[in-house]
Amino acid sequence: MPTIETEIRLLGNPATGELLARVPLSGAADVDAAVAAARAALPAWRSRSTIERARWLFGFRQVLEAHQDELARSITREMGKTFADARAEVGRAIEMVEAASAVPQTMQGRVLENVATAVDCETFRQPVGVCAAIAPFNFPAMVPFWFLPFAIACGNTFILKPSEQVPLTQELVFNLIHEHGGLPDGVLNLVNGSRDVVNGILDHPGIDAVSFVGSAAVARYVYERAAAAGKRVQALGGAKNFMVVMPDAVIDKTVGNIIGSAFGAAGQRCMAGSVVIAVGDAKRPLLDELVTRTRALSVGDGLEQSTDVGPVISCQARDRILGWIEKGVASGAELLVDGRRPASRPAGAYVGPTILDGVTPDMEIAQEEVFGPVLSVIHADSLDEAESGAAVRRYRHDVEVGMIGVNVGVAAPVAFFPFSGWKGSFFGDLHAHGSDAVEFYTRKKTVTSRFFSGGETGRFFTEQGDRS
Repeated sequence: MPTIETEIRLLGNPATGELLARVPLSGAADVDAAVAAARAALPAWRSRSTIERARWLFGFRQVLEAHQDELARSITREMGKTFADARAEVGRAIEMVEAASAVPQTMQGRVLENVATAVDCETFRQPVGVCAAIAPFNFPAMVPFWFLPFAIACGNTFILKPSEQVPLTQELVFNLIHEHGGLPDGVLNLVNGSRDVVNGILDHPGIDAVSFVGSAAVARYVYERAAAAGKRVQALGGAKNFMVVMPDAVIDKTVGNIIGSAFGAAGQRCMAGSVVIAVGDAKRPLLDELVTRTRALSVGDGLEQSTDVGPVISCQARDRILGWIEKGVASGAELLVDGRRPASRPAGAYVGPTILDGVTPDMEIAQEEVFGPVLSVIHADSLDEAESGAAVRRYRHDVEVGMIGVNVGVAAPVAFFPFSGWKGSFFGDLHAHGSDAVEFYTRKKTVTSRFFSGGETGRFFTEQGDRS
């Protein structure tokens, strides 16, 4: 598909400031072209057998696996996370392809014979049509694959708009798709751009369904605008994640989970643990271990093997996060670990791991998503004070959240289960990947059939309303 360039964005490596690429920021004309291509490809693609579609995914899974390191390097260069983290991200993208490959089983409908005499009822799943996804910067490979493989497996055609901050990884993915072959032109379409392209997708009458991942405020905007245009929508927003540490916790393993959750990807995850609640006697041993191990983390370029925490996405993000740290201190929190100016990296988009103690629930930093390597510590005398529940089972039953981790720092589910935020973290009815993906990317059609033998007569209902 030709690219109609309206503006050029310069992309820099957040670790070094090195210019990576000049990327076109497209507009409504590119959206129109992508929709036209997707519409033209839809009849033939939806007519392909589910087995053919699954086999294409089988093959493409091998392509992704063969290029896992190359994709990981691309993620690290444009987003900043460590290479090990980026490689794991590509692994999760591959897992999504594997899950979508089960479509001959997961897309099956239902049949009930003899709902009435000689009457059968069947429900089929059919593709929704042209689907689009608007992806965030923090997972350049994984999040687009929450949607792409499931959408095309179900017989839809697809348009992807990656974040304008990290377009290069998906450019590489689409080049691999093109080299792999086997997809008709127009089944998959890539559109780069910013606000104009987002609004073009939300408003376009030729797009039937929209998926979004990003901040909570934008998720609400996307949901309301796309739904008003008559589209099926799933919009995943940000979150504020709490980790509760009980006095009987195994401190060494617990601290490892907390560090990975709070500081992995420099805290730029919607599932990052940003508040830890130390219950009762857990406070002192937890903080002693947590502070010591946090101070030992190295900050640097994610491509350097010794790096534990890479840069944040941009200098603008760095300055925003530093503002949150200042706000926490001004509101009365104590700075136990100060990451505002990492000694080893005086310049660049760096914020080191930071721990604020003495945070109270009424402080803004305990309520709003920081999206950076900043961990707030709250103390509670009992679990009842920390949250509703007196044990893990009661806790997971009573707490009003979509995903819970028990002795797990990042409670993101595997591809076969839905990624299910609640409240202001999600707008829509069906969540990302797992069985919800097949529900989202298909529509149900129910057929009620009655067949007569030669010469047979009779009424469907008796005078009393009984089926005959």
